[in-house]
Amino acid sequence: MGYYLVKIAITTLLIVAISEIAKRSSFTGAILASIPLISVLAIFWLYIDTKDIDKINALATSVFWLVIPSLAFFLCLPILLNLGINFYISMAASICITVGCYFLMVVILDYFGIVL
Repeated sequence: MGYYLVKIAITTLLIVAISEIAKRSSFTGAILASIPLISVLAIFWLYIDTKDIDKINALATSVFWLVIPSLAFFLCLPILLNLGINFYISMAASICITVGCYFLMVVILDYFGIVL
């Protein structure tokens, strides 16, 4: 139980730290947020928990393919906000569009025989 609390605490502290840094400097916050910290932590925790290189490989490969559709969020959100659309509506729409892009990517990868 203590191990899980440590994992939660480290992960949470990183996210909070990045959001606090972004308050002071959006550029520095963006640099830190663009580093795939969640993916790195997930890979790190998975390795510690399993020592299974095949699982690490599968996770890293899946993350690679799913980063591409996740970029839709960062394209849509600023466009919607610049159009003057309410923040919460812009967030919801950007998330929905991103989910649609994930679905499309999975279909495309399946068509080419790539299994995530």
